Amino acid sequence: MIDPKDRKYMLLGLRIAGDFGATIAVPVVIFVIIGQWLDGRYGHRYFFTAFGFLVSAVISGIIITRKAKQYGKEYQAMDTRSKKEELKKE
Repeated sequence: MIDPKDRKYMLLGLRIAGDFGATIAVPVVIFVIIGQWLDGRYGHRYFFTAFGFLVSAVISGIIITRKAKQYGKEYQAMDTRSKKEELKKE
């Protein structure tokens, strides 16, 4: 059986993985679809698609940096609480 303390860390890790995955995938899909539509409309081969991909990479990077800081603070708070609970038990 999984220790409840370890379970909290595992759930946080899964939440981070899912959140980061969506943060990367959603902008890429949206901007590439828009880029393909613009390429088809204006007769370019792949200019708007490549540009959309680059824009989505920058946006995803900015969002992930912010979320990583937020999750880092959340992890530190969990770790601090965990250490305080261990000291109370002793």
